[in-house]
Amino acid sequence: MGRYKEFDRGAIELKSLCARGHRLLASECLGLPTTRPLTCDPNIASIAGAIRSARAASRPVILMMGGHLIKLGLSRHVIDLLERGLLTHVATNGAGIIHDLELAVVGGTSEDVAKWIQLGQFGLWQETSVLNDAISAAASCREGLGEGVGRYIQEGAFPSSGLSIAAACWRKGIPMTAHATIGADIIHAMPNCDGAALGQTSYRDFLIFAQSISELEGGVFLNIGSAVTGPEVYLKALSMARNVARQSNVEIRHFTTAVFDLANLPPNWRDGPPDPGDPGYYFRPWKTILCRTVADGGQSYYIKGDFLETIPALWQEVVKA
Repeated sequence: MGRYKEFDRGAIELKSLCARGHRLLASECLGLPTTRPLTCDPNIASIAGAIRSARAASRPVILMMGGHLIKLGLSRHVIDLLERGLLTHVATNGAGIIHDLELAVVGGTSEDVAKWIQLGQFGLWQETSVLNDAISAAASCREGLGEGVGRYIQEGAFPSSGLSIAAACWRKGIPMTAHATIGADIIHAMPNCDGAALGQTSYRDFLIFAQSISELEGGVFLNIGSAVTGPEVYLKALSMARNVARQSNVEIRHFTTAVFDLANLPPNWRDGPPDPGDPGYYFRPWKTILCRTVADGGQSYYIKGDFLETIPALWQEVVKA
C-alpha cells in the first residue's frame, strides 16, 4: 500500500448530458461539399498532390488530429477520405475520441467549460462514461483503444454513428489510434475508469501508430490541430522506426509532412524554429514536424487558417481528381 491518500472517485456525482447541452449538434456538422468560403493557399494543392501520389504508390497517409476538428463539425470530411482509401491511419488524443463518441451516441458534443467548472460538474456526465466501459471491453479483447471504441460505436448502431470517425475506421479496417494523457481527459475522473485498461489499450495504440510510421517512406503525415500530443507521439514513433530500419540499412526520410494550425510562423519557418528564448521555439509542430524530422530528405508545408476554411479546401483539392 502506498503512503498517500487518494481522491475518492466514488463520491463523484455524474449527471445526464441532457442537463449539459451541446455546443455542436449532429445536425450542424458540415455536409459535402461545403458552401463556406475556402482558403486559397496554393500549398493546399501541393499537399493534395502528395496525398494522391502516395496512395497511387500504395504509400501511407497518416492523419494526426486534435479534438477541435470534430468540435467544428468536420467529421464527414475525414470519413469521406477514409472511405475513398485516401487515409490509411487516423490518430487522435483523448479529447478526440471523447468528442467522436459523444457525437455518435447522443448526437452532440462540446460543453460550456466556464459554466460547468464553477459548479464542479465539468466533464462529469453519465452518458460519456460508457467510453470507459468500451475501453475495458477493448482491453479484455486485446484491442487498441481506438479499435475498441470504433467497434463499440459501430455495433451499437447509435443515432449518429455515421458521424463517428472511429466507427468508419472500424468498418474499413483502418487503424484509429487514441493517445491518452493520464489525468487530461474527463473520463479519467469518472468512477468507472480503469487505469490499467486505459494504459493497456492506449499503449497498444502507440505501438500500432509506430508500426504505421515505420512505413512512412514515400508517404504523408498530416497534423491538424494537435500542438502537443501529435508532435510528441510522432517524434518518439519515428525514432523507434528509424532505429529498427537503420539496422537493415533502410531509410525513412523521403516523405511529406503538413501542419494545419493557427500559429503565426515567419516566412522563413523552414529554416528552423527560433532560439529557446523565443516562445515560438516551444510550438512543437514547427520544430518537430515541419523541420527536424524532414531535415534529411523530406518536404513540409504549413497551412495557417480557420479549419472551417482550410480542411474543406484540402478535402476538395484531394477528391476533385
